[in-house]
Amino acid sequence: MSEGDAPGRVVADQLRGQSLRFYDFVMAAFVAILLLSNVLGAGKVAQVWLPGVGYWPFGAGILFFPVGYVIGDVLTEVYGYARARRVIWAGFAATVFMAFMAWVVVALPPAPDWTNQAAYESVFGQVPRIVFASMCAFWAGEFVNSYVLARMKVATGGRHLWMRTIGSTVAGQGVDSLIFYPLAFLGAAGWTTELVITVLFTQWALKVAWEALLTPVTYLVVGWLKRAEGMDVYDEGTDFTPFGARI
Repeated sequence: MSEGDAPGRVVADQLRGQSLRFYDFVMAAFVAILLLSNVLGAGKVAQVWLPGVGYWPFGAGILFFPVGYVIGDVLTEVYGYARARRVIWAGFAATVFMAFMAWVVVALPPAPDWTNQAAYESVFGQVPRIVFASMCAFWAGEFVNSYVLARMKVATGGRHLWMRTIGSTVAGQGVDSLIFYPLAFLGAAGWTTELVITVLFTQWALKVAWEALLTPVTYLVVGWLKRAEGMDVYDEGTDFTPFGARI
């Protein structure tokens, strides 16, 4: 089927052993954004000026981390839950290795004439509690996001993509935030229960809003990939366990 043809409806089990043109590239984009948003964005608090409010601080990672959810939506919508599951596990494994590598590199004794150890520790040093919370939240949130989108696609007969992507993000980012903020900060110095709850719901709302703003981009990418791959996958009869091995 050529790129100009309409994509054909495919049940997920029919994909086994089939060669896919762009799946590996989408996987690479997902993992790259996940790692880069954690390395470059998670540690910086930026600010933006809001009329009537003044300067409002926010975690810089929120600008790019939700893009990973958009790509997760694209993966599930185009290739189905089972192949999205493989990508989620790849991202999780990459995050675990990144955390381990950062711990080893920071812990290595610096050379006597290298004076940047303090700065290096400030940027790449890890708080084990936060790392653990981040990994748990990512794993659970991404699987919920993919599951909800796949189920909604079957239930709606493939209609209303905007409703599926936003609805799955509300669920996935909700689970992500509900796990991350209490695990990472509840009871920590300077973090009251009220502050944890406030930040949790603020970040959740911002991530969902960002996903909604990116909906036109999601439509364009999903439509192009479906035409390029020549298929439209529906997860009918799919094994939805996160630990399934079938693709």
